[in-house]
Amino acid sequence: MTALVFLDFASVFVFALTGALVASRAQLDPVGFAFVACLTAVGGGTLRDLMLGRDPVFWVGQPSYILVAVAAALLVFFSAHLFESRYRVLLWLDSIALAVAVAAGTGVALDLGHSAVIVVLMGIMTGTMGGLMRDVVCNEVPLVLKQGEIYVTAAFAGALSAVGATALGMQGFGTLAICATVTWCLRAGSLQFGWRLPVYKARPPRG
Repeated sequence: MTALVFLDFASVFVFALTGALVASRAQLDPVGFAFVACLTAVGGGTLRDLMLGRDPVFWVGQPSYILVAVAAALLVFFSAHLFESRYRVLLWLDSIALAVAVAAGTGVALDLGHSAVIVVLMGIMTGTMGGLMRDVVCNEVPLVLKQGEIYVTAAFAGALSAVGATALGMQGFGTLAICATVTWCLRAGSLQFGWRLPVYKARPPRG
């Protein structure tokens, strides 16, 4: 198993857990759990592959990704009640999923030889779009759009760090590890220490 395949499987599994946790908050049935988990797990990677012209899309070529997502959904369906605060668990699992998925998307774009701009955009897309779809479908306020949240910023910084590491001559798993670490540290800092970005505040126009 290559590093990129491992990262794709890891991001699918952890994102599927977050999708199933959101489904539990919406009190869906097992099929609903599986649907939301799969949507969350493969949404970002699907958009990435379509944009990059990869044929077939990663989970179409290897349907075991879907089986992993469904297994994660069933796991949460039978265990979600054990968590005192499912939302807190969701936030931390989502931070891990974000970090892994950004590294996966960045790695795919680097492997295909794309420019720095495309590499960064693919990292952000892979990391954020699945969670965005999850929250919109389940009528939750998308984490990616919450005021001041370090979310897309974390994905951007992680993907950019991978580009920088590549420019310095690093290759392979080390580059992706840096990407995932930077992404997770920024997102975790936002959750643990309340790091926030300044938000726009409307001011009356000057006369």
